[in-house]
Amino acid sequence: MDAKKIECYIDVVSPYSFYSFDYLQKNRAALEAQNVEFEFIPVFLGGINVGSGNKPPWELPAKAAYSKFDTKRAQQYFGHDFTVPDFFPILSLLPQRALTYIKRNFSKGQFESTFQAFFNAMWNNHIDISNPENLISVLSRSSLFTESQIKDILAGASNPAIKQELTGTTAKAVKELGAFGCPWFWVSAGNGKSEPFFGSDRWAYMWRFLGLEFEDLRLVGPGEGGKREKGKL
Repeated sequence: MDAKKIECYIDVVSPYSFYSFDYLQKNRAALEAQNVEFEFIPVFLGGINVGSGNKPPWELPAKAAYSKFDTKRAQQYFGHDFTVPDFFPILSLLPQRALTYIKRNFSKGQFESTFQAFFNAMWNNHIDISNPENLISVLSRSSLFTESQIKDILAGASNPAIKQELTGTTAKAVKELGAFGCPWFWVSAGNGKSEPFFGSDRWAYMWRFLGLEFEDLRLVGPGEGGKREKGKL
């Protein structure tokens, strides 16, 4: 029987990728206890949008208007509190290429910690990591790499092989896995079946597909909740 696995295709330019990244990290122990692997895979969201014909919220007035509400709701649900940076959106090729290089050449721990550092820099600290100098600064402050390794990472991000790898992974997500945005998940149930899931709010669907034990959302009836805080599930 195949292993149960969640492939998570994400980009630091996407706040919903940030929510999903954090959510999976927080639930790592529970997933591992039920024999589920997960893997973070860097892709270029701009390439996914172009390849799928999708348009980001800022290009569609209706999406832009709705996102003002949805962003606040998502942050409250996932425990975040940040504003959109003035420089948003960025061209995320540099950080995504750097992550692709790090994933290939360093440990899983260093790779995931760098993803976390990039998300924090972008969204919590409003640092434009599409700027090489800013990216170097974030990598230096992370204490994950030596000065020499950071130079290698920047050089690696400009390497044609790494550029092609990110392009190929992005194309695969669109052409083979049906992606039209981020976060995009390709989930294998361990029984020969695999399905796509989109967005940071489809966890119950995903857990059911994987056959996991979980508590779904449920409204509390009169007399059941005591002094349970509203919104806590």
